[in-house]
Amino acid sequence: QVQFVESGGGLVQPGGSLRLSCAASGYTLNYYSIGWFRQAPGKEREGVSCFRRTDTRIFYADSVTGRFTISTDNTKNTFYLQMNGLKPEDTAVYYCAAGPLVIESCSASSFRYWGQGNQVTVSS
Repeated sequence: QVQFVESGGGLVQPGGSLRLSCAASGYTLNYYSIGWFRQAPGKEREGVSCFRRTDTRIFYADSVTGRFTISTDNTKNTFYLQMNGLKPEDTAVYYCAAGPLVIESCSASSFRYWGQGNQVTVSS
């Protein structure tokens, strides 16, 4: 079973940047697609960015395209979400996750293993 330790959340002013990290243990991430999701109060969990392992395709939600970047470090079995130009509407709990090699979209229902969640608050 894949287990994660997330880090990097916090409070940031609008326009600022944060980098979330998700360190995996148990299995190498090379056998999984990976993703970042977020959930704001009263809203459903939404896909922010996903990486499909089979063809290395990257998905981004329209709301974060051009501002957020997903990346991986295979030597550390860790992946990241670099968030630039943060807006108040980006405020949410962010979760990292791992799923099967083949995913059709960046949908939470496709992912099986989840991190504990990390609060990101964008406010002046």
